[in-house]
Amino acid sequence: MEPKKKLINSVDSCVDEALCGLVRASGGLSLLKGHRVVLRSDLDNLKGKVALLSGGGSGHEPAHGGYVGAGMLSAAVAGGVFASPPPASILAAILSLHSAGASGVLLIVKNYTGDRLNFGLAAEQARNHGVAVDMVIVAEDCAFDQPSKAGRRGLCGTIFIHKLAGALAEEGCSLDQIVSKVTEVLKGIGTLGVSLSPCSVPGCLPSFDLPPGDMELGLGIHGEPGIKRSKVAPADEVVKTMIDHMTNPDSQSHLPLKSGDSVVVCVNNLGALSCLEVAVVTRAAIICLEGRGVVVARVMSGSFMTSLEMAGVSLTLMRANQETLRLFDAKTSAPAWPNLSSVCVSGRGYFTNPQAMSTRPQDDTHSEGPLSPVMCKALERVCSTLLEKQEELNSLDRAAGDGDCGNTHAQAARAIQEWLQDHVVPGCPGRLLSVLAGLVQEKMGGSSGALYSLFLTAAAGHVTEGRSKAAAWASAMHAGTQAMKRYGGADTGDRTMLDALCPAVDELMKLTTAPPGGQMAVLQAAVQKAASGAESTRNLTAKAGRASYIAAERLTLPDPGAVAVAAIFRAVLESLEGQK
Repeated sequence: MEPKKKLINSVDSCVDEALCGLVRASGGLSLLKGHRVVLRSDLDNLKGKVALLSGGGSGHEPAHGGYVGAGMLSAAVAGGVFASPPPASILAAILSLHSAGASGVLLIVKNYTGDRLNFGLAAEQARNHGVAVDMVIVAEDCAFDQPSKAGRRGLCGTIFIHKLAGALAEEGCSLDQIVSKVTEVLKGIGTLGVSLSPCSVPGCLPSFDLPPGDMELGLGIHGEPGIKRSKVAPADEVVKTMIDHMTNPDSQSHLPLKSGDSVVVCVNNLGALSCLEVAVVTRAAIICLEGRGVVVARVMSGSFMTSLEMAGVSLTLMRANQETLRLFDAKTSAPAWPNLSSVCVSGRGYFTNPQAMSTRPQDDTHSEGPLSPVMCKALERVCSTLLEKQEELNSLDRAAGDGDCGNTHAQAARAIQEWLQDHVVPGCPGRLLSVLAGLVQEKMGGSSGALYSLFLTAAAGHVTEGRSKAAAWASAMHAGTQAMKRYGGADTGDRTMLDALCPAVDELMKLTTAPPGGQMAVLQAAVQKAASGAESTRNLTAKAGRASYIAAERLTLPDPGAVAVAAIFRAVLESLEGQK
């Protein structure tokens, strides 16, 4: 087995290049030369205030460098991928913050042995330099019923401490005050992760094996296996299992949570879940918590503390009172902190009623007019023609598409026939075109339904009871064709229905100047143009629609959409000729 492919330049340089990318893209950040330390670029604003420093191994981006900014961290120090940062870099960061005038430095450290040792050593060295330093250990993992001597791991709940401590520091609280307040808040934070896949450090094999169809509950952010393996279940079920485990009072690591409590929820993508999946999990978490009587005050949903490309999610819950929410809502310039609403999630109406729509044109009551019998006969002829040609059109479409062109036209024809059985044809041609547009949009479906509906809708405004002579019909057909071209993106020569429609409509425009006695001849010529246009598509290269993805040498039959248009024109002509 080979190491998983990564979009990097080299294993050795990926961490430094990632830090450079973050800082170059964020105007409020800078790098401490010679160290993997991200700093606020406005260190002068730290004078007299407590500075916050956090960090850890790389591979958890955007943690921790993305949380550097006013109102959050003052600096973040990075180690190699999944490796604790060296004490020398931690000390360099502390001294940089101290020299900027910070009144003290708070180290926010995840509960891993390497991090505790290295941050602890740097803290002791900094004290020897006269720096006021304190440390808060974040250990909010809810996975283990009986944690080992190493204690609970520090996970995504760490960023809640970044945020609350950052707000307190910005307000000018002392080091002791900040430590006291966040230590109390930590008692009400819990996190649990689940994954559908392992992750792999650049240049290395995956951290553990997980068979397809299995998921791992309670895993860590460094690729450590979890506490329980099971088959992948629906998102609602997985979320319920996670929250049940997190709040189980039989576990020494549980988060005490009762009905009436308010919580902040973080749905954290561990790296490779799609945004769609994360949103599904977010919905499930809100519903599950509300079903227990818990008030969901705020929700964060996205990638906040990842584990490289692990396809998984962690849930972090933080019990919150009004003071906690005030600090949580405080502004920050940290680039990775989301732009959250300060409105309580639970109890907020989240549906907006649509604008009241008028009835569909096909449901309206219409009155007949002098043109109603003529238009009715033409419609009946068009429908019977399309039904007769259903299999022919399907056969043509099988060579270039999914073979359903005849079926979609037949659906439209049947819908029109059913409507004609229960309704009179309105005397206003524009109203009839609106009715037809509504029917094909609803019943025909696909791109054909949209195109025909566009054509009919655009044409409808050009013909009324008082404006229904041949010239008005020509203008209507022209308007409909232009709408199809404008929104569909195709044109004559692209091997589509337009190759039959456009030449026919160009011919129909002669009706604007033709004498009454010459109108039928114009229509006959338009029908011939449509037929010739449809036949010409045999020799055209498809540039639009599904057929454009088919090799040109395989397209030797005429385009089915163009054939259908030619058939419609022919049916209208035959109907009018039969009524003379």
